[in-house]
Amino acid sequence: MPKSTRNQPLLEKFDHPLRSVLIFGPPGSGKGTLGKFLSSAGNHFHLSSGDIFRGLSPESPAGKLYYSYASKGHLLPDEATVEIWHNYVEGLIATNRYSPDGQLLLLDGVPRTVPQAHLLKKHLNILKIIVLETSDTEGLIRRMKRRALIERRMDDLDEKVLKTRMEVYQNETLKLLKEYPKALISRFDANLRPLEVLRDVLIQLSDLLSHSEK
Repeated sequence: MPKSTRNQPLLEKFDHPLRSVLIFGPPGSGKGTLGKFLSSAGNHFHLSSGDIFRGLSPESPAGKLYYSYASKGHLLPDEATVEIWHNYVEGLIATNRYSPDGQLLLLDGVPRTVPQAHLLKKHLNILKIIVLETSDTEGLIRRMKRRALIERRMDDLDEKVLKTRMEVYQNETLKLLKEYPKALISRFDANLRPLEVLRDVLIQLSDLLSHSEK
């Protein structure tokens, strides 16, 4: 039998910053819908923090930590958030589901705080930031409750938790925009229909989104 050569790791780490577009907006503003549209239309990879965290086993250490915070509408500690996110992304790359060399990473829900943004600096090359804006908090809550029933997101049924998440976005996540150059930020009206939002994003960002490769 041939001798085993284990000097080299079986899977190489991708150690370059990931070419990324961040999608910001309050809960229920349509970040996920927009990310999926852009992903399917432009061969980009949409990654939602909600999908990552809701996919954690409730019995795992990470899952227990996540649900202890999410059940109250609060954010995970920053270092835990970035560690879970980074491990998930490495898994996507290792299993060929996401190709950093050929795809933009459309990030929805990460980062959410200024410390998270600082922790992610070495991992991300941010090319653009999309901000979905709306002041209709009650409308967003109604939208999330409808979505919760359709998609069985039980964490989106408690109105108190939803209002806490809105407050966290206003008090924590919006501060992030001051961390980035204004030239990177494009703002869009989230009160429009999803296809109208998509239209406006494509009009403004078609050049970037049409050329995913380096």
